[in-house]
Amino acid sequence: MDKINVDSYGDEHANDLKRTNTYLSISPELFEKLYLSPKAQTYGELRRTFGNPTPVGVLGFCVALTPVSAELMGWRGASGTSATIGASYSFGATLLMLSGIAEFLLGNTFPSVVFLAYGSHFLTMAITYTPFFAAISSYNADGSQEQSPAFLATFGFYAVCMTTLSFIFLICSLRTNAVYVTVFASGAIGFGLFSGAAWNIAGGNDTVGKHLIVGTGACFFVACMAGWYLLFAIMMTAVDMPFAVPVGDLSTMIKGMSDVERNNQQRTE
Repeated sequence: MDKINVDSYGDEHANDLKRTNTYLSISPELFEKLYLSPKAQTYGELRRTFGNPTPVGVLGFCVALTPVSAELMGWRGASGTSATIGASYSFGATLLMLSGIAEFLLGNTFPSVVFLAYGSHFLTMAITYTPFFAAISSYNADGSQEQSPAFLATFGFYAVCMTTLSFIFLICSLRTNAVYVTVFASGAIGFGLFSGAAWNIAGGNDTVGKHLIVGTGACFFVACMAGWYLLFAIMMTAVDMPFAVPVGDLSTMIKGMSDVERNNQQRTE
């Protein structure tokens, strides 16, 4: 029987342990591009175990919203919402909400709130325009899907809430990147225009209302294009391409409260 070299085995085992405890550390700039959130101190091993959920949420947002924006602008005769309800359920609601839950588990608060909020929005829109739930037909005596003035006047307030929410996200995104700022700025303006369109049509001013709907679609289209660009940038980083796609890093423009307090503490010392 061959003699086992105990010393050699011990050295190899120690090296294995060293390799096991070694992990890839990424810069704050790269972390922000991948997770759309300034890097924060979190605990646990989830980021080393599971993949990055951020691109899943971004692609859900883009695939669900792009055809809706085309419908609102009436491109190539596109109209109505029933043709894309399925995409709102699957890509918009499902992928965004699953991604939001995953971001929450990873400790990424901002993208988690964003994905869950917009995922809930797509689910709300899909349910509203699904005839089975009678959200629209309940306003009509004949049970039709015609959007009545009362429905539009009420639904306009929901758009105001989404405008407010998107504006809050816009302010928060000033510490992330320029692409995110574009998405939320376009979204906030788009929801604001949609509320104006709903109220104008409810009041009988169809001409202005239709123009505002087209404006809503244009704003959402800008948000979609920014989202597609962001998805491309994240995926190029995920597969370690030899080139970087810039997203306009803003994390160094506005210092966080923790950075300010740390600098003040260093000055006092």
